[in-house]
Amino acid sequence: MSVVNHKVNSIVRQRLLHRLGYEFQDEALFDLALTHRSCGAINNERLEFLGDSILNFVVGEWLFGRFPQAKEGQLSRLRAQMVKGETLAEIAREFDLGPCLNLGEGEMKSGGYRRNSILADAVEAIIGAIHCDTGMPAAKERVLVWYKSRLDTLQLETSRKDPKTELQEYLQAKKVALPEYRVVNVGGEAHAQQFTVECVTPLLKQSTQATASSRRGAEKLAAESALQQLLGERS
Repeated sequence: MSVVNHKVNSIVRQRLLHRLGYEFQDEALFDLALTHRSCGAINNERLEFLGDSILNFVVGEWLFGRFPQAKEGQLSRLRAQMVKGETLAEIAREFDLGPCLNLGEGEMKSGGYRRNSILADAVEAIIGAIHCDTGMPAAKERVLVWYKSRLDTLQLETSRKDPKTELQEYLQAKKVALPEYRVVNVGGEAHAQQFTVECVTPLLKQSTQATASSRRGAEKLAAESALQQLLGERS
């Protein structure tokens, strides 16, 4: 398989390390963290898995200490906002990470170095690589530095978002498929119809259902029910 950018220019590499604020003792870990699966069997997916777990823990621990009065659901929503792919991709762009990625030829030609999912995965892989290189304290310190401006301005929501938006962001943070909404029944007279909608998510064994006078209203209620189950809240 043809691999593009496998040997990153040393100047570009050092610039990235400077922005990360970290110098690897084992440089092979850094190379691996930048290697997308399109390059072959040896890639950053395992480091990404580890980094994802570390990121969720570090951000969760910070939120736990920062908001002692917050409920579990509130903390879960804030963490989902911080660790979602879009946020990670923003951080990757701040590092100018894209040009440093090792991509297969096809992925490079299709613009993979700009794709949010690839950038987000690489940031998580770097977190995992730092942990493997020098341990959890270093990985935690870097995460908190990279997230500082975002964490410093974070506030508990006084008014909640649309439940459908919340559910979508939660599932995106978990890297699973987005919810599906299906109308399962329409009843009542033409001038007073009632719509029953089910919400199907990959994290719940059973769909949630709700009924309202509009399809959108039923979707919002079904999404709210799914969120309550996922976050362990009570209405």
